Amino acid sequence: MAFGSRCPACGEGNLFKGFLKFQEECEACGTDFRDEDAGDGPAFFAMFAVLIVIIPMAIAFQMVTGVPMWLELLIWGPVIIGLCLFLLRKLRGVMFNTAWRRNAREVPAKDMKQ
Repeated sequence: MAFGSRCPACGEGNLFKGFLKFQEECEACGTDFRDEDAGDGPAFFAMFAVLIVIIPMAIAFQMVTGVPMWLELLIWGPVIIGLCLFLLRKLRGVMFNTAWRRNAREVPAKDMKQ
């Protein structure tokens, strides 16, 4: 369900209404998503995963071919951006579904003890 971007409650409805914007409610079961958020975690994990894979490839490519730096940026820049955008939506769905399944909700500041 998470990688398929489906509702965590029923597994049927679409989780997103845009590229990264969540639906207000599930179109299949009516579950309310207005108070839910995946936070910044998906962006961090997407960048981290992509760069762990791409940087060694870029270094090896540079060592083998010896191409100029401008060509390296021209090649690897779009690859990094494209993979990050692809993973961002998937990981946003995963983190949303994980938080939903664990009943993790944001605690309002007024309810926190000091």
